[in-house]
Amino acid sequence: MVTPYKHEPFTDFTIDENRKALEAELKKAEENFGKEYPLIIGGERITTEEKIVSYNPANKSEVIGYVSKANQDLAEKAMKVADETFEWWRKTNPEMRADILFRAAAIVRRRKHEFTAHLVKEGGKPWKEADADTAEAIDFMEYYGRQMLDMKNGVEVNSREVENNRLHYIPLGVGITISPWNFLFAIMAGTTVAPMVAGNTVLLKPASTTPIIAYKLMEVLEEAGMPAGVVNFVPGSGSEVGDYLVDHPRTRFINFTGSREVGTRIYERAAVVQPGQKWLKRSIIEMGGKDTIIVDDNSDLELAADAITYSAFGFSGQKCSACSRVVAHEAIYDDLLARVVEKTKEVNVQDPTRHDTYMGPVIDEAAYNKILDYIEVGKQEGKLMAGGTGDKSQGWFVHPTVFADLAPDSRIMQEEIFGPVVGFTKAKDFDEAIEIANNTEYGLTGAVITNNREHIEQAREDFHVGNLYFNRGCTAAIVGYHPFGGFNMSGTDSKAGGPDYLSHLMQPKTTSEML
Repeated sequence: MVTPYKHEPFTDFTIDENRKALEAELKKAEENFGKEYPLIIGGERITTEEKIVSYNPANKSEVIGYVSKANQDLAEKAMKVADETFEWWRKTNPEMRADILFRAAAIVRRRKHEFTAHLVKEGGKPWKEADADTAEAIDFMEYYGRQMLDMKNGVEVNSREVENNRLHYIPLGVGITISPWNFLFAIMAGTTVAPMVAGNTVLLKPASTTPIIAYKLMEVLEEAGMPAGVVNFVPGSGSEVGDYLVDHPRTRFINFTGSREVGTRIYERAAVVQPGQKWLKRSIIEMGGKDTIIVDDNSDLELAADAITYSAFGFSGQKCSACSRVVAHEAIYDDLLARVVEKTKEVNVQDPTRHDTYMGPVIDEAAYNKILDYIEVGKQEGKLMAGGTGDKSQGWFVHPTVFADLAPDSRIMQEEIFGPVVGFTKAKDFDEAIEIANNTEYGLTGAVITNNREHIEQAREDFHVGNLYFNRGCTAAIVGYHPFGGFNMSGTDSKAGGPDYLSHLMQPKTTSEML
């Protein structure tokens, strides 16, 4: 009997044993630098001449490894393998598929520090963030395995005296998982294993900045008993491999997490019915956010300052859920701003291999340049209160930055920066605060810090985001506890880690038998 779901606990690195264990794994990770990683298609390892190079964003001279790069011919080969595999995989026992995930979760759990160390190096994540990423990957495998067991018999429908009616779920077909670099293990794992456990076959195209962790997941799934051809590892460029697979007439669904620019492009391409295509492709698109924390006049300002600082600068602000906007009641605006500025100036920015690092690098040079360009915009639109500089001498480090006195419609308050930049604006009352919070094209996360119960209930109805938190930060959703997904230009709101997520990866079928 499968035990009830409970999220994977986070590691306490104040305990010497845990700290030493991760330090040892970091040294082991360095010993593997420069290795080559092949494609995996139908269980076959395929090495190509052209490679994706994965760098350490905290030390750009360090090459994590070289990953073989798929082209269109190899993408077509993978599609054919996945299509053929689907014909028998779709009929397999759901318990068997769930058991693969349970065993995979157990493997990762036993090697937890190994995976966390890799995330520190390939993703530039501080220990706390990397450990949470690993825990979330475990959670996705455990949770979706249980959800498949809950859904395997369908749902009850009514039958008349003369008939027997049933509604059950069947898998869709071959799907494309295009995963992001920020939650390089958790989201990549969740968007891969969910369609797999639902009975689909998958072509996994990970982010080109962080492909090696996806190869490591493939090894885990194989060790856990996943048959060849069920998930195929095909890293490659978006313009060559990504577009080809999105357009392919045998692609049944696309599971994408990433930027709005890429997500809307995929959504548009997927809507085109290609010659030979006999279905409408299902698009599960999760994009960005411009996430707001509202601080009311009747609130705990120290709690608010802590929530803002961590939500804005955890993992260098590179979360779609990160706080990039603060709307504060004018009565407490100055006090709150001063507290956040003080805490921001205490944030250390350094190599994430050090256990005491609060904030590490941003992911690469393009992100670094984009963020610094926005900082220059912010200097024109508001008042720079902290940060505003970067250091690219060794890695891609941007200091946490706070802007004050911004107009609600300014670029800093409207456009997704995806870096450690937060802007402040004031509101005359709570109604105006809600109005400002809703004035973006996004609708992913938000938070309200208040002791006013009426305002909590007002926000529950009127603050239009997919994940709304009260008296805490707006990041750190936990699988099974905070089903995650956003409104408007934040995506299709599939609610990852929620009770109905797998339904997006299956289709219901009704059978009726006359008695």
